[in-house]
Amino acid sequence: MPKLVVIIGSTRPGRSGLAIAEWFAGRALAHGAFDVQVVDLAELSLPFFDEPKHPRLRQYVHQHTKDWSEIVDAADAFVIVTPEYNYGLTAPVKNAIDCLHQEWKNKPIGFVSYGGVAAGTRAVQQLKQVVTTLKMLPVFESVNIPFHTQFIDEEGQVQANEVMVQAAAAMLDELVRTEDALRPLRNAS
Repeated sequence: MPKLVVIIGSTRPGRSGLAIAEWFAGRALAHGAFDVQVVDLAELSLPFFDEPKHPRLRQYVHQHTKDWSEIVDAADAFVIVTPEYNYGLTAPVKNAIDCLHQEWKNKPIGFVSYGGVAAGTRAVQQLKQVVTTLKMLPVFESVNIPFHTQFIDEEGQVQANEVMVQAAAAMLDELVRTEDALRPLRNAS
């Protein structure tokens, strides 16, 4: 079974990303096509890029980078759960991507974004430019949650509407198809 890594892109205390990622991971598990692993960038606690050599060389000297490399290398597909900060992606997400290079290659990626009226979509547009440079393939389907706090109850659980549930299923279906199509390219490299 292919491995899907769901990355929580906000590290801010009190963030909504944790609840949204848990909801999405539950949808991914129920979907049944992936072995699902959630990676919380707050727990991973990667320092800002601190390797002396370019990541394309994979000559890492720090254990935190080696550990992150192992997680990303073992994954077959990704979903980044991301807010939008000031019309853009979060610094921890950009840093987590930039710490590595080859490990991302020929893998599909989807996005669950949240925020106000724009639902985090401007962050996703920037992320698509970044990930395609690493030869990743962003899927068209996505989950965009506008005014996201209305979907989080007093216990901190997401109460998704039908649009969110359908969008998650569509994105997971596309990740399955795309992962399968890209597998020969990953195996060849």
